[in-house]
Amino acid sequence: MDPHASPVKPKRPYNSVRRREQARQTREAILETARRLFLTDGFAPTTIAAIAQEARVSVDTIYKTFGGKPGLVRAISQHALAGEQPIPAEARSDALQASEHDPRAIIRGWGKLTTEIAPRVVPILLLVRTAAGADPEMADLQSELNAQRLERMTRNARNLAAANHLRENLTPERAGEIMWTYSSPELYELLVLTRGWPPERYGAFIADAMIAALLPPETASPTAMSAGGSQRQRTPT
Repeated sequence: MDPHASPVKPKRPYNSVRRREQARQTREAILETARRLFLTDGFAPTTIAAIAQEARVSVDTIYKTFGGKPGLVRAISQHALAGEQPIPAEARSDALQASEHDPRAIIRGWGKLTTEIAPRVVPILLLVRTAAGADPEMADLQSELNAQRLERMTRNARNLAAANHLRENLTPERAGEIMWTYSSPELYELLVLTRGWPPERYGAFIADAMIAALLPPETASPTAMSAGGSQRQRTPT
């Protein structure tokens, strides 16, 4: 060993946790910038170069991560559907269905989730609808997102059916289509964006409508029926 050689500096340990966090922050910055520019300027006028400049990343980074503008919109939609809490909204919905035995409580829980999710995701879905008329890739994305939403709603309907909650002669597939309709961006657009309903009123309306469409009517308890019958007997004719 050469006594005059410079000592070899030890390699710095690779900090994978820090790298993953940096990658997450970069992804979040790109998505937030893209969402803002898409909703402000429109899909077609917004360029990848403009998003990269605003987010302070390279154009190549966006293409490698998302594959272009349709991929960005897909990722923005998925991010919006996760909701605002650390636990994704879909996981919270699954936990609610696993722990709650009252179907009306389950559906009202979905209504509350709607007040959180719809304001985040509907503007993106309406952006996709507008862009789909002139962009074949966005038309494909619109079909993809509609199919994914129908799949989620049908899965929820099958859970209700498995617990014998659906009204008689209502199949899970038809129930899923009903839920898919009530969760549509067009209904939110009509009631919230056009008529100015608060999201809370909209969420309650969605829950009430789905309860009426999916579940059997509630029956009065025997005690209440007996009391009602006694009152009717005492009513003078």
